[in-house]
Amino acid sequence: MLKILIVDDEAVVRHGIALGIDWAQEGCAVVAEAANGAEGIEAVHRYHPNLIITDVRMPHMDGLEMMKQLRAEGCEAHAIILTAYSDFEYARSAIQFGAVDYLLKPFENEDLIASVRKVLELDRRQASVGTDPLKALPKGDKSRIVMQAMSYIAEHYADQGINISTIAEAVSVSEGHLSHAFKKETSYTVNNYLTGYRVHQAIRLLKDPAIRVYEVAEQVGYRDVAYFCSIFKKNTGVSPSEYQDHWHAPVDGF
Repeated sequence: MLKILIVDDEAVVRHGIALGIDWAQEGCAVVAEAANGAEGIEAVHRYHPNLIITDVRMPHMDGLEMMKQLRAEGCEAHAIILTAYSDFEYARSAIQFGAVDYLLKPFENEDLIASVRKVLELDRRQASVGTDPLKALPKGDKSRIVMQAMSYIAEHYADQGINISTIAEAVSVSEGHLSHAFKKETSYTVNNYLTGYRVHQAIRLLKDPAIRVYEVAEQVGYRDVAYFCSIFKKNTGVSPSEYQDHWHAPVDGF
């Protein structure tokens, strides 16, 4: 599974990338987010991502300077560069630091998915000639546990009874062991990751104009509709009904 770090100074962009795509379906997991290049470097040191999706212009340290420093340290993670500036110099610099792709904002989710699939295909080709494409991914027992937990959440997020206890039991470890491993290898607690995955699925369901908010809540594992609406707004900045209205408005607000 490809571990992804998202670096962008706009929270709405970070959350849109993290929640707007079914990463588990693509064989990926977002393990951390950062608001600038300096935070991005710290996140790379801590979470060892295989792919960095980064904006160019950010305060404190921009994306290109971040990649320059990471390459100097020997980081071999793939990179996809995002920018609102269609300047050839940015593209050339991005290529210099080994970017797999260069996307202009605003972009569609399909564009980013296509770029990520390039990374996955590149890894497959490298693996076929004996090169380890996931050097940055720890191979120990904790990574196996975290990936199994993520897979279990992807399969059972709609179960209203799912919690850290049932997840830990499914992957055959104690709750404490799972909590420690999950937090150490990602920027999320188990519960935060579960919530984020449920919100992502809710976003997908709300694109259907005929579905009711209470139906979405039930389908992503929430009995209490008010609580679901509160969680959704906390993670996206808008209520489920507002998101649905904007999605189906003549002028797309998202």
